[in-house]
Amino acid sequence: MNVRRLIPTTAVAGAVVLGLTALSACSTSDAADGSNGDKLKVTASFYPMQFLTERIGGEHVAVTSLTKPGVEPHDLELTPRQIGSISESDYVLYLKGIQPAVDDAIKQSGVKNTVDAATLTTLENHGSEVSGHDHGHEGEEEHGHEEEHGHEEEAHEEHSEGDGHNHGEEGGADPHIWLDPVKYAEVAKGVGKSLEKADPDHAADYKKNTDALVAELGELDTAYETGLKNTSTKTFITTHSAFGYLAERYGLTQQGIAGIDPEAEPSPARIQEIHTIAEKEKATTVFFETLASDRTAKTLAKDTGLKTGVLDPLEGITDRSQGADYIEVMESNLAALQKALGAK
Repeated sequence: MNVRRLIPTTAVAGAVVLGLTALSACSTSDAADGSNGDKLKVTASFYPMQFLTERIGGEHVAVTSLTKPGVEPHDLELTPRQIGSISESDYVLYLKGIQPAVDDAIKQSGVKNTVDAATLTTLENHGSEVSGHDHGHEGEEEHGHEEEHGHEEEAHEEHSEGDGHNHGEEGGADPHIWLDPVKYAEVAKGVGKSLEKADPDHAADYKKNTDALVAELGELDTAYETGLKNTSTKTFITTHSAFGYLAERYGLTQQGIAGIDPEAEPSPARIQEIHTIAEKEKATTVFFETLASDRTAKTLAKDTGLKTGVLDPLEGITDRSQGADYIEVMESNLAALQKALGAK
């Protein structure tokens, strides 16, 4: 699916936490010679990873995001300076499969303390239509997964083979884990633990910051579960099939206009299909992104009699975002969904 989006840089790294104890030595020697004082030099692949490292690392980290605001993350090409900065990092957080250039640079950098966020939770396959499951049952699965973190290292190689980025199209795992507050909290816990090992001197602060963030994400999860429990319809239509995990978490169905670039006109067949689905499921709105063209959404809306709205995949924050950070934009997304789905 060639959906072009604007995204800021940050690091999505997650992965097995390997040899992070060596980081503390790097941070006190290499970093002490730089302008960042004795802070841990952290590189994040794109915004969702940047947010985690900044919130959990706090005053003890200096975070550099590889994806600048307004840059489409998936097609990101790194400059020699950026590639060099990765090699000089004490800690790298990325999300394998989202940005091929970043994956290659990290692999070649030789940095031992890299974390691939995809290994800190469970990835799933989502097609353009994603139906939700029972929230309580899903929660049981999540809690069960937390107990499996000790086996992350063994499962990493096997897991990563299916992490190719495809926006939920058939044949690969959907990488948009950050749009599910529960999965994002799982990743946050893994990042917190890895930072504790990377910088033992500040482990207590990392744990405190992680606990605070996880609590905040828990409140966000509760707000979504409560706010979307009673709605007139469970179906929403979007130009970007990024919301599979969110739909599954809260019992919704995402109808994505898969395979259509926002700049291109949707096919007559797909327009008719969406029209039929909208009538049957009483869907009211076609969502587009804050940072991408609204042409596809407006064309569909005009041809099907639907409204348009913004649902932000949170791959970057700019002055056009409906909020200053992850939490605020997710709250805006909730309000948009409640309006479109007819929350009672």
